[in-house]
Amino acid sequence: MQLDIVTLFPDFFTSPLNSGLIGKALMKGIAAVALTNPRDFALDKHHRVDDEPYGGGVGMLMKPEPIFAAVESLPVLPRRRVVLMTPQGEPMTQALFQELAIELDQLVIICGHYEGVDERVLHLVDQELSLGDFVLTCGEIPALALLNGVIRLLPGTVGKEESLKAESFEAGLLDYPQYTRPAEFRGWRVPDVLLSGNHAAIDRWRQDQQIQRTRDRRPDLYAAWCRQSSLAPADLPARLPAGLPNDLPNDDLPSHYPRSPQ
Repeated sequence: MQLDIVTLFPDFFTSPLNSGLIGKALMKGIAAVALTNPRDFALDKHHRVDDEPYGGGVGMLMKPEPIFAAVESLPVLPRRRVVLMTPQGEPMTQALFQELAIELDQLVIICGHYEGVDERVLHLVDQELSLGDFVLTCGEIPALALLNGVIRLLPGTVGKEESLKAESFEAGLLDYPQYTRPAEFRGWRVPDVLLSGNHAAIDRWRQDQQIQRTRDRRPDLYAAWCRQSSLAPADLPARLPAGLPNDLPNDDLPSHYPRSPQ
């Protein structure tokens, strides 16, 4: 997969691209990353890439000409998507990372800076993406998250690909609690079921914990999971942990989910 990053600060990516899973994936040829600086395409002798906004306002905007020239200088592969990192974009999700990793040959990532980019840059863009409902100093930070999230899903990047299927969000739920040796530390014991050797009971405990953790910590994810759950009607109710708070209206629950008294 080809990943092209349009950035005013290519040095920001030096360490991440040479370490960890990303570095290994690049060495193996699983992915290729190219950094393109819009400043190299600036039209004046000072290589200026920003200017004041029309109508006044605080701060500076990235000019459209260098960004257009930078993107148009890139090779175009058959399955290509151009994205802009911006607080106005849709939040990135695991489902989006999976979609990009599976469907694309090329991902072009434009990193915003200053107070953003000239609105006309959006004519270049297929999708606007955000890391969340907050503002950062530059688009390179969410771009790195996108880069990492996509590359690690490419076949051959992670040693045990089955481990990807057991991660948080893969089934629409948060991950279950995990423990390693020692079996007891400062009075905190590993749950007995994990020491039992009963793999069916362990699987059941883990899913129960995923359900409870998601419901307690991320009610938004829990509501979406309830609507999409494919567990058999006779299976899910019996497996729910006791004392689970019932904070969703019955209309939000799938038909096989236990109802609260009205």
